[in-house]
Amino acid sequence: MKVDRKEALRYLGYGRKEADGQTQRLLDGVAEELEQDSLPKSIYREYGCKVEGNVVSFGNLDITSSSLAKNLEGCERIVLLAATIGRAADLMIKKYSVVNLAKAAIVQAAGAAYIESYMDEIESEIQREAKKQGLYLRPRFSPGYGDFPLECQKDIFAMLECSKRIGIALTAGNLMMPSKSVTALIGLTPIERQSCQMAACSQCEKTDCVFRAD
Repeated sequence: MKVDRKEALRYLGYGRKEADGQTQRLLDGVAEELEQDSLPKSIYREYGCKVEGNVVSFGNLDITSSSLAKNLEGCERIVLLAATIGRAADLMIKKYSVVNLAKAAIVQAAGAAYIESYMDEIESEIQREAKKQGLYLRPRFSPGYGDFPLECQKDIFAMLECSKRIGIALTAGNLMMPSKSVTALIGLTPIERQSCQMAACSQCEKTDCVFRAD
């Protein structure tokens, strides 16, 4: 698995602009260091789910969230997942914050791109398994999106045993350590997503799409 350089540059604010040579070289060096030192780990479990109004229920958990309910409309099952790339990015940020602030910022961006690439890899695995059941995936949805409460991290951590299984800790403010970690829900539906030409939901003006992830 590689750090997506284009995605890292997007996090740095370059968008469609070309990065200068120095930034490209710093990013290449940071990416190689991250790829060498990171220890990606993940866990996911499938649950039956029920959506009634703005309440989503799975396991022993009832979540009130209109945005999550909209995302999971028509889904009778969900996959709950957590992933991390380990402590390498945090240690690099701490190191470079002292000697090279520009490089520390690039580590932040590269680490964010790296965990997203890892999540995409896990999602592809889940998609292959779901296809065997005739099911399709909704976009993954994380605590903190829309009105999906960040406080639900505690319940997700307990259900997946994140600390024990993959070494992610949760702070008093419901933030994850290592920082380059993600939890998410993915709905499973028998309804196939129609072809979409957009690279991301944020680029699309169709705000009422049930497959929208943001």
